[in-house]
Amino acid sequence: MLQGTGSNVGKSMLVAGLCRAARRRGLSVAPFKPQNMSNNAAVTTDGGEIGRAQALQALACGLAPHTDMNPVLLKPETDTGSQVVVQGKRLTTVKAREYAALKPDLMAPVLESFKRLRARHDLVLVEGAGSPAEVNLRAGDIANMGFAEAAGVPVVLCGDIDRGGVIAQIAGTKAVISPGDAKLIKGFIINKFRGDPALFDEGYRLVEEHTGWPGFGVLPWFTGAWRLPAEDALDIAKAPAGSGAHIVCLRLSRIANFDDLDPLQQDPALRVSMLNPGEALPADTDLVIIPGSKSTRGDLAFLRAQGWDTDILAHYRRGGRILGICGGYQMLGRVISDPEGIEGAAGSTPGLGLLDIDTVMTGDKSLTEVRATHAGTGTDFSGYEIHIGRSEGPDRARPFACVGGAPEGAVSADGRIAGSYLHGMFSDDAFRQAFLGTQGITGTAFSYAVSVEQTLDALADHIETHLNVDGLLGCAD
Repeated sequence: MLQGTGSNVGKSMLVAGLCRAARRRGLSVAPFKPQNMSNNAAVTTDGGEIGRAQALQALACGLAPHTDMNPVLLKPETDTGSQVVVQGKRLTTVKAREYAALKPDLMAPVLESFKRLRARHDLVLVEGAGSPAEVNLRAGDIANMGFAEAAGVPVVLCGDIDRGGVIAQIAGTKAVISPGDAKLIKGFIINKFRGDPALFDEGYRLVEEHTGWPGFGVLPWFTGAWRLPAEDALDIAKAPAGSGAHIVCLRLSRIANFDDLDPLQQDPALRVSMLNPGEALPADTDLVIIPGSKSTRGDLAFLRAQGWDTDILAHYRRGGRILGICGGYQMLGRVISDPEGIEGAAGSTPGLGLLDIDTVMTGDKSLTEVRATHAGTGTDFSGYEIHIGRSEGPDRARPFACVGGAPEGAVSADGRIAGSYLHGMFSDDAFRQAFLGTQGITGTAFSYAVSVEQTLDALADHIETHLNVDGLLGCAD
């Protein structure tokens, strides 16, 4: 199990790279994360959802995503509450204090899923969440040491030298955790080093001296990380800026499934920007993307608070184009109604009024992989649905796509505004090129899937070069 000294220290990337390295050594390997918190989810082959990071790790293993790989997924809907997904299905929505009481009941399904993976594979690589140093959360813990103790899994601790204070990160963790938990830790990794790793030789020795744990190496910064799907919305802006047509995506407060943008960001013929809160929509924007959201009405209010509704209308009047995906599609309509209070307080919110549709939130959640045909070009493509709500109205007579012979999404009469519930469509190379062409945008022909595979191989090579992989894999029981 890889645990971190904090959030975003690189655990997900390390597990993905180690998964690929183990697979290349002929092992049957699977990823596992007991508890994840993310609104960037992936649909699984068994009809559920898991964190996007575990879906990437599954790809590194040569496996299809499965709900057992992430049995507890928390999807934040407000600053204090999250939807709780257990083994792929929504269980409830709770406040943070309520979740603390719920956690002990979740250990059983977590261990159940882990047991099934262990039975099917030679090796299971487990990713922790946050940090075991958060000892105030140790009681009832299912994400870090609580799980490691219950499952009898050895732990390797990962520190992030890029944020500074890595000696204190690791030695401080040893200082605050219990002696029993400390015994579960078999060593440490220093991650995200920039420059000559030899410069940290003395620091490395000090960590070993202060903790009594052996080191498994210093891993330099992996420059290709931006080519892999990110789970944290803060990582979206780390892709290098391209040139050409300017595509702008709104960074909503509860943005979901934002990896829809990844294939666009890798195209050197495109310039993809995230519009941060408080920023105005650039005048040179060619296409605005309103992404998915875990709280559609809440993010619609957030959008208006930034003045983006005015910017979007001005962009449209200038001849600009707009694409709404999932929650963004719902926002483009006339009204969003939530009579049962599924996403928050019951009620209705006026939409942007750019598509002649109305949306009603329902308790049923659509979680499915689909094959679709783009109505505008006749191009077949793959995608997935992960949403609640039904949208109906006159503009549905001009569908964005057809799924199983049924119309999906909507397009305005002038063709400049489109909405769809389908995620992941830009990963399909033929569709991406075809859709950009309908927007008057010329993209670069490349294979996104090949790019991800090559990057996973490069990540595994990077890890093999700089870490003691034999020692790491040798920790496994």
